[in-house]
Amino acid sequence: MAKLDVRNLGDYIREQRNSAQISLRQLAKSAGVSNPYLSQIERGLRKPSAEILQQIAKALRISAEALYVQAGILDERYGDSDVPSAVMGDRALTERQKQVLLEIYESFRRENDENPSAPVVTPAPAPDEQPAAVTPTEPSGTTRARAARAAREPRKTSKTSSTG
Repeated sequence: MAKLDVRNLGDYIREQRNSAQISLRQLAKSAGVSNPYLSQIERGLRKPSAEILQQIAKALRISAEALYVQAGILDERYGDSDVPSAVMGDRALTERQKQVLLEIYESFRRENDENPSAPVVTPAPAPDEQPAAVTPTEPSGTTRARAARAAREPRKTSKTSSTG
């Protein structure tokens, strides 16, 4: 497990707060902590508990896991993937955008870790339509929209009603 560096954690929290355009007072109120306590955390003078980090993360609308990693409570679990380093190294993204991308990425990884044998299902095209040129694991937006529409609409049958 990584060593807690409260100074870097405080800098990270301040950076996230500034990116979200939230004042220290607003964040303290949303997180349920006092202004002086939050200020001390941001300045690296206090070591917050996991519960306080969770409250701060919720108020900032970021994952608690992201703060736990920053605090050294959790180790990053990215394996041999280059995705996190690529995202973090992209200068065209804001810190908030980087964090959101990493949170989404991590949620997909967790989902796949929890159910590794789940097959990737690609919806079949309707009989009267040409299949879209996509890879089996990445359906296009058009294919997804078609599948969603087909799931909502009742299945048409070949029976026709005759009126006189």
